[in-house]
Formats: sequence, structure tokens, C-alpha cells
Amino acid sequence: MAKLEADFNRSSDTHLLKIDLPHFQGVQLYLKDESTHITGSLKHRLARSLFLYGIANAWIQEGTTVIEASSGSTAISEAYFARLLGLPFVAVMPRGTSPEKVALIESYGARCHFVEDASQMHDAAERLAHECRGHFMDQFMYAERATDWRGNNNIAESIFEQLSREPHPIPRYIVCGAGTGGTSATIGRYIRYRSHQTELCVVDPEHSAYFEHYKSGDPNVIVVQGSGVEGIGRPRVEASFLPQIIDRMMKIPDAASYATVHFLRGILHRYLGASTGTNVWGALELMAEMHAAGESGSIVTLICDGGERYLQTYFDRTWLERNAIDLEPYRRVLQRFYDTGEWQPLAEQTMRYPL
Repeated sequence: MAKLEADFNRSSDTHLLKIDLPHFQGVQLYLKDESTHITGSLKHRLARSLFLYGIANAWIQEGTTVIEASSGSTAISEAYFARLLGLPFVAVMPRGTSPEKVALIESYGARCHFVEDASQMHDAAERLAHECRGHFMDQFMYAERATDWRGNNNIAESIFEQLSREPHPIPRYIVCGAGTGGTSATIGRYIRYRSHQTELCVVDPEHSAYFEHYKSGDPNVIVVQGSGVEGIGRPRVEASFLPQIIDRMMKIPDAASYATVHFLRGILHRYLGASTGTNVWGALELMAEMHAAGESGSIVTLICDGGERYLQTYFDRTWLERNAIDLEPYRRVLQRFYDTGEWQPLAEQTMRYPL
């Protein structure tokens, strides 16, 4: 606990960036930049919370081997904290995981255990934990309960504190995606705990079970194709996803998410991950909606991670062409929005619920 708290004291909070867009003087857009954590992503907060939760429950003790089913940012952040605490860490991941991610996880002294298919990760992690008498973190089970939603500098508390001196300190909307569901659960609970008049909008990639579950109430929704936006979207409804505290959802085409990070690169001069593109596309739609209704206020969404990890995918023309992804129609929507303030959705537009 002392090591985790000392690490926290050495880390300043992440920045809240104000994005000035022409034609929208009455509606302010803010991006909470979670990419500035030492491990480079929003998952740094989740990893810290999972370790605190595991230690407080006596699941993690001196020498405990910690195991997680993740091939991405969660594994990277958990590997960092495991090294900080001097604990063995094993990341269970598909064999096709990029060498760059494997190398980053291993750079923290962790071991990568490979399975043939993503569907085998959970069972393999459970088996390894049983064999070595270790602890399976299970982010998709514990994410929503591990974070202290009332405070402890969680992301929601940080957002509201950083907005306190802005023209609209209580945002009209906070927009985020759902991977484990932990971030949306924390924000939704905090909004209600503080009695804020803020709506939580969760944006979901096109190949994810969450939107259909939210719309239909069916907990057994299954999506065969995996999410095209790393870090968010799931093929099934996970235990940490709490639809009852969400005010509205949007289902965003993957190409719109990719086009948005290209658009943001022109504004911020930075590479950002596609989950940030999903968040910002949804936030821009809400800005246009507020503007059309004559409303003023603020909208906050998240920069989840940097785009340097995706230079060979979302930012690579050959990869886009090989996967038959056409960004141009979405780029035109974004450029028109920036130039004129008008939002003209495509025929294959964002799905919303409620309408």
C-alpha cells in the first residue's frame, strides 16, 4: 500500500485540454488526456485500482503471482505496478498479439503466456492462477467495484475539479467508451453521488455487444466479429458494464473513429488511439445537437491513449486499404463541421438510443 501511495504522490493528475472549435463559442469541448500516465493510457487508473482492491482483499500478498487476461493497455499498466511491488506478473494473450506490445509488457519484467484464440484467454488465466496459487485480476469482473467511485482522485472527481473555474463547470455531457465498463460505472455513480445535472453518454464500436444490450435489455447478446477499436467494445456483455447508470448510448462506425483520430492529428498535432476517435465523434455529434437546440454548456470526453502504438494499423494507408476501410466520407463530415459548424450525417450514420 505504501509503495502504491508513494507512486501516486509522484504522479500529477492528467491534463484537461480545452479544444477551441470555430462556430461553437457557446459549447465548450474538453479532452481529459489519460495518455499522459506513465504507462500511457486510461488503463493506468484501472490497474492501480485493481491492485489496491486485491491487496485490501488479501488476494495479493508478498510474492503472489498476478495474472491478467489482456493483450493491450491493461496488461502494460498492470505489469508496471507488479514491477513496482516486486510481484511476478503473467499476461495471457492471443499468439497474434503485436511484437511491439509483447516487448513493452516484457520490458516491465512480466511474462507473456500465449493462447491460440482470444476466447481461450479467460480460462487459461484462471488455470494458471490455480496452478501457481496466484491471483487472477479479471478486469472484466472487478473493474466497476475496484474503483472508489466517491473519490480517491478517480477520473470523475478529477474532471469536475478541473472544470470548476471554467464557464460551464458542470458539464452537459461526459462521453466515454466501454471496455470493461469500469470507467462508465465510476463516472455514472459519481454524477449521481454528487447530484450533478450531467448526462453520461457511452459510445460503442460497431462490433460490440454493449449497445444492443443497452437497447434491448438482453444480457445474452453475442457479437461474433471482434471490435475494430482496441480498448473498447466486447463480444459479450461483461459483469462490470452497468447500463442502468447510463443516460444514452451511441454506436459509432469504426471508419468514423479512425477518421476522427486523423482529424484530431491536424488539430492537436498528435497521434491518438482509435478509442479516442470514438469518444470524440460522439462528443462532436452532441455539440452539434446542443448548438442546433440553442443550448450552451460543456462536454467532456477522454483521450484514452496515444496513437504511437497504432502506426501500423489506424494510421497506415496499406492497412486501411487491405481491410477495405474508406475514411473519406467521414473526413468530409468532420471537415464540414469544423469549417461551417454543420453536422451532416451519412446514410450509415451513428445509431442512438434513446433517439
